[in-house]
Parts: sequence; structure tokens; C-alpha cells
Amino acid sequence: EIQGNSSTVDGVPEYSTGTFTPESQIGFHGGAFIEMRFGKFLIRPEALYISSETEFTLVNSTSSYTVDQLTIPLLVGYNVYGPIDVYAGPAYNNIIEASLENTADAIVVQNSPLAIQAGVKAGVGRFELDLRYSHSLASEDMQPIDVQNDNTVTGGVNRMDGVNLADFDGRLHHVLLSLSFKLFDSSANPRRRSGGCYF
Repeated sequence: EIQGNSSTVDGVPEYSTGTFTPESQIGFHGGAFIEMRFGKFLIRPEALYISSETEFTLVNSTSSYTVDQLTIPLLVGYNVYGPIDVYAGPAYNNIIEASLENTADAIVVQNSPLAIQAGVKAGVGRFELDLRYSHSLASEDMQPIDVQNDNTVTGGVNRMDGVNLADFDGRLHHVLLSLSFKLFDSSANPRRRSGGCYF
């Protein structure tokens, strides 16, 4: 979220005080996993690359917030029925790049690299459909930024790129929908490890 402070030019408001929450956008992710089963239980280490984007609609401009990150979850799951598994576990997040449009400030995405993931997946043959939620464990840490508005005409006067102080919370929470394919799998030997890739 972005919390803005009021600013005026010649008595005309350029930026109103308020909280701006982002609108979610569709991103993409890909990676690989190894799954080890022990009866109805499973252990699943993964490595995922996630590219996500959100959009802030400000008073005079729209700013896109983009983040690329490497996520390494360690998941523990349980087979609840047939091909359906539920799972949860910790994840380590490494931010590769983060940027917010209309500001030159360096963005601090998180003060903790840890997250918690939980979800459900169902397998058909070598394919799996996976839906999960990833919640960052970073605490709220607002950072000051200068948001640069677009040119606009207010009260008959052209306002040029007003710079406004704001506080920015860059924490990320994701909902991930994945289709995966097991490259190495043996239904004849359930004790054998299986690995695969995300799409």
C-alpha cells in the first residue's frame, strides 16, 4: 500500500492524503520440485521463479509495482483422498529485482525473507494442478518515497510533475495457480522419488 501526504501548489491540491491499495495483476512463475512420499505423507522441496505485478491508481497517475523473486519452499503434505494432497511449509524468498514506477527511490520489498505457503494439489497421471497461498512473514515497515505525478491541468493551471512525499509498504502475498509435469515418476514403485517442473 501507499500512504500519501497532502501537497499543494498555489493553493491547489496536487496529492490528497489517503491510503492507496494495489490492484492485483496476473504474473507468471516457473520452477522445479522433488517429491518424496512416505505412505500418505510427502516432503516436497521446490525452487520457483516468480514475476509479479500490481498497479497503484494515484491521484494524477498510475504506478506499476513489479517484483522478480526466487522462492525456495520446503513443503510437508498429506494425501486426503485419492489424487488430492494438502500441504504447508516455510519458504525462503530472495528478491532479485523490484521497482515502482514514477519514483526514483530504491524499493525495500521486505524486512524478512521468510514466508509461509499452504495449498492443495491434485494429480492425474504425470500432471498436477496446484493452488496455493503464500504469505510473507515480513512485518509492516513503511518506507518514505517521492511519488512523481503526471502532468495535469487543475483549475486551469498546468501542474508539471508534482513530487509528493508518501510512505510505501512493499510486502508481497501471492495466490499461485500451477500446472506441473513429473519428469521422473513411477506409479509401480511408490517409494521412488519423483521430480518435475512447473509451468
